[in-house]
Amino acid sequence: MARIAARQFGVLSVRQLRAAGFDKHAVRSRVRAGRLHPVHREVYAVGHPGISREGRWLAAVLASGDGAVLSHAAAAAHWGLLRPMTGPVDVSVPTQAGRRGRAGVRLHRRRALARGEVTRHGGIPVTTPARTIADLRGVLAPRLVRRAQRQAETLGLPLGLDVPSDRTRSDLERDFLRLCRRFVVPVPEVNVRVGRWTVDFLWRARRLVVEADSYLYHRGAVAFRQDRARDLDLRERGYEVRRFSERQIDEQPERVAADIAGALGVVGRPAAP
Repeated sequence: MARIAARQFGVLSVRQLRAAGFDKHAVRSRVRAGRLHPVHREVYAVGHPGISREGRWLAAVLASGDGAVLSHAAAAAHWGLLRPMTGPVDVSVPTQAGRRGRAGVRLHRRRALARGEVTRHGGIPVTTPARTIADLRGVLAPRLVRRAQRQAETLGLPLGLDVPSDRTRSDLERDFLRLCRRFVVPVPEVNVRVGRWTVDFLWRARRLVVEADSYLYHRGAVAFRQDRARDLDLRERGYEVRRFSERQIDEQPERVAADIAGALGVVGRPAAP
């Protein structure tokens, strides 16, 4: 227990305790004895409750479940892009399901967290500098976003093409936009609200919605039901909804482009070299 805590800024999760051989009775006895101090549900500080800022950040990530990463303002502070801010710790989770939040944690539910958008820095799972700055654009004043970007450049952190300016949130969505440009299909609006839903791609004038589905984030009963509820609501609003899998976008781009072009009433064709 002490070895794990030493690597993790003095905090650990119940799952890690169980893997180390501590059952629920052993955990409870150590809580009563003052050797474990609750930070979040199923996350404890070892020895004393006074944990560092990094310990608070990691505790929030551990409390938020599989795939959770530090993000937004908290990630910017961890990378040294902005000064730490007061308030809840920002954590992103790769799901739109109703995962329960924790006191002191601000959850950002996403449909996807691409592999290239997350990393580990200073022992804490965190969004990359590029993804962090892209996230800041939606929550902070422009002057703070510019400050964070300038600091990233000063520190020599990788940004470049990884900073999405097209509102995409995953590699799959960026692949789809490249498909549209390649086959001269009108470029849609990206990740915009229609009613209570955020749709992947929208051609507003033609009332066409396209959803790009990856197996990782659209498998399981919950995702299946949510996708069908979304489609029904959008159709009731007068939108046509088409879904394409990751494999179709990767392996059959001509067919996907032709299908969308037909729905839009245009002629899709490969762009001139």
